[in-house]
Amino acid sequence: MENTKTYSIIIPAYNEADTIAKTLNGLKVYIENNNLDCNIVVVNDGSTDDTQNILKQIPGILFINHPYNKGYGASVKTGVAAVNSEWIITFDSDGQHKLEDIKRLIDAKQDFDMVVGARKGYQGPAIRQPGKKVLHKVAEFLVEKKIDDLNSGLRLLRKEHFQKYARILPNAFSWTSTITLAFFKDNLNVKYIPIEINKRQGGKSMVKTSDAVKTLMLILRIIMLFSPLRIFLPASVILFTLGCASTVYDLWMFNISDTTILLFISSILIFFFGLLADQIAAIRRELK
Repeated sequence: MENTKTYSIIIPAYNEADTIAKTLNGLKVYIENNNLDCNIVVVNDGSTDDTQNILKQIPGILFINHPYNKGYGASVKTGVAAVNSEWIITFDSDGQHKLEDIKRLIDAKQDFDMVVGARKGYQGPAIRQPGKKVLHKVAEFLVEKKIDDLNSGLRLLRKEHFQKYARILPNAFSWTSTITLAFFKDNLNVKYIPIEINKRQGGKSMVKTSDAVKTLMLILRIIMLFSPLRIFLPASVILFTLGCASTVYDLWMFNISDTTILLFISSILIFFFGLLADQIAAIRRELK
């Protein structure tokens, strides 16, 4: 299959036997009816149901198979590496995304490096929402910008930019959060367009109780990767302020305590550790 189209639609699929055929057949008709210069690339991420056999029977797609489950982000990276298109569109296999939004992304891309569908209304299972909100607030604090949708899986972006950040993108669902922050921190142009998504039409959500811990680790990872000083600097200032207050008290008591010395030393160490972490994070993001 020719894979040098202007756009490549990357669709990760894991145990989506109930929906994948309907999604792909509808997508093929939509592309043809709108004369879109698109490939369809489906990455079967080690499905244990009949997804792989169904994909083998669908013509007109580029089908890539993972021998075992590697993760949503890993599947997207596999799909992107397999094509030569200038633009990448990520699209879900479970029927949540609406076909008409593909053309809306394409029409909105002028002067932008990434266009993201910002979900309105239903945004997925309720169990995910508290962790998402915390992560969202942390992300906005780190980049000092309003982010309309941090985790949306429907997005269009230049392949060259995706490849630049591919090495720091996690293999799980959180690749969307990571690449969003990378674009903002490196001052690339990001646009949001409002979309509505459907409820999952088949399969089942992969959310587990352990995802709360994963979300916490993701928040810490994002802090260290993109804006360490946004955390280390306030901590250093707080310790320094406490040290000054402790000094005033010690002078009143005519005795400089170990606590005061410890507060000042901790403040200095955290400040310089933050500077070092910030430089390491900047170098890591710039490496290709």
